[in-house]
Amino acid sequence: MHQISNYVYARDALREWDIPTKRLPNPYHDFPYMVLEGVLRPSECRAITEAALADREAVQAALRGRDIDTAIRKTDIHTLSFGHRASYEERFAAVRREIETFFSLSLTESTDVQVLGYEKGSFYVKHSDDSSELRDREGHTVGFLPVAPTRKLTTVLFTTSYTPHPTDSDHFSGGELLFNYLCDASGHTITLRPEAGDMVVFLSNPYFSHEVLPVREGYRLSLVQWHNAHI
Repeated sequence: MHQISNYVYARDALREWDIPTKRLPNPYHDFPYMVLEGVLRPSECRAITEAALADREAVQAALRGRDIDTAIRKTDIHTLSFGHRASYEERFAAVRREIETFFSLSLTESTDVQVLGYEKGSFYVKHSDDSSELRDREGHTVGFLPVAPTRKLTTVLFTTSYTPHPTDSDHFSGGELLFNYLCDASGHTITLRPEAGDMVVFLSNPYFSHEVLPVREGYRLSLVQWHNAHI
């Protein structure tokens, strides 16, 4: 493994693969991603979660540019109300400059917000947000093909919290956000368990390939966007 920030390392296999969109933040940061705490207030998180739970028009999320495949991704997509969208945009604007400074870029266009609900048993297998993983006939990874060049940065804002033993719909167990190729100094894979209101921000390229582990209990809800940027 090789060091990419003060406390985070990357698997050496990444150096062997063709990664056209490879880019990393300043290596002197403690971490190569951001966890911004309390971006949404508890009352806002609760309101958005309640709206999603009451939504009867949610649809099963499809894969990017493909059909629904619940062996790869099992997630519901909800619609964000006008008022909740306004709250989200206001909170995002308040942290935008901090994000741009950390990653040394200037955000331009952003996708619409995806409101993603994970019930018990829901998950999303390993993937990169801007590229498809290329494998040989034996199934070994050999590189990555860029397929979403306008995705430079990914933001994930949680409205529910991880806990080992959830007792209500504001919490969930399982459902961790795992970065497949990143690890700590001991080689343990980086796994995040954010609190409601926290926003996780990372570059969309294959170094930050990730998965959502299966939810064991409770309800996991996140607001996801992908952003283009001038580097």
